[in-house]
Amino acid sequence: MSSPLLTVAVPAYNCAAFLGRALAALCASDARVEVVIVDDGSTDATGLLAASYAHTYPDRIRVVHQVNGGHGAAIDTGVAHARGLYVKVLDADDWLSSAALVRVLDVLERVEESGGVDALFTDFVHDRVGKVPRPTRFDTVFPADRVFGWEDTQRFARRQYLMMHAVIYRTALLREVGPHLPRHTFYVDSLYVLRPLARVRRMYYLPVTLYHYYIGRAGQSVAPEVMLARVDQQLRVNRLALETLPSVEDVRAGRVPAQLYAAQLHYVRALCATVSATLALGGTAQHLAVRRAFWREVKRESPRIHGHLRRSLVCAGSNLPGYAGRHVTRAAYHLARRYVGFS
Repeated sequence: MSSPLLTVAVPAYNCAAFLGRALAALCASDARVEVVIVDDGSTDATGLLAASYAHTYPDRIRVVHQVNGGHGAAIDTGVAHARGLYVKVLDADDWLSSAALVRVLDVLERVEESGGVDALFTDFVHDRVGKVPRPTRFDTVFPADRVFGWEDTQRFARRQYLMMHAVIYRTALLREVGPHLPRHTFYVDSLYVLRPLARVRRMYYLPVTLYHYYIGRAGQSVAPEVMLARVDQQLRVNRLALETLPSVEDVRAGRVPAQLYAAQLHYVRALCATVSATLALGGTAQHLAVRRAFWREVKRESPRIHGHLRRSLVCAGSNLPGYAGRHVTRAAYHLARRYVGFS
């Protein structure tokens, strides 16, 4: 049996209420797609529901049951079990467009005939509860409908981030880089994007809205109160994200494309702004002390990066002292969340 073209890895924890919607487009697709559902120790009916889909579609859907390890562990498992030439991660409470998926498969099939690509990018949409959907497009950043390199790209604007929702990676590249995401940690999808991105050289952009990112339900990991409660996990991810940045010497020597470095820095800047504003919004003496310590750490480890980050509007706005600064910080917090796609 030949390898499928695309593996869609579906990390799933207690998502029985949403899993059917996530799988709808995948069940309607053709044999070029395989689905790997990773039941990450669910305590509801997620595992049973996933098994029923695998029974109905035995040639296309597989289920891996594992002890709960968190979102990162489930993504790693999905990549490890992928048989496809490319991998797309789909969270179990999100979904894909059937029509866009067909176009993606046709493109991947075509580019494989000429050597393939390291990554394929698509647009995505925030489907926000009680609000108008908000699309994120990359038509001002990438040339459409052809293979290209970093030298062909333009600057990312605010709200243009290569979130996990926009990315399809070549499976071999993922395994070579080995995301090895932190266990029992939220917000690791940033690392899933940033670590392999450093090795991406051949790319393709298809301007279709493939991924629907469902946001705004109660208890979601990106809800403001949840983010504050898990700010230690944000800090952990931020530190690891900073480690993905290349040295300035490598960029100057041409070993790392300048446009790639700009894309990485753009993403990390938003992550740092969000965690800094979250801590400021918490407002306790402990929160503010942790925030100061974080920025001291960044300055000590990477003075040049620290300067880049602190000069940005959102980062600067999230670090103002005093009573007036609290009001500006609150505005910066919501601005940072919108920029990075958390609201």
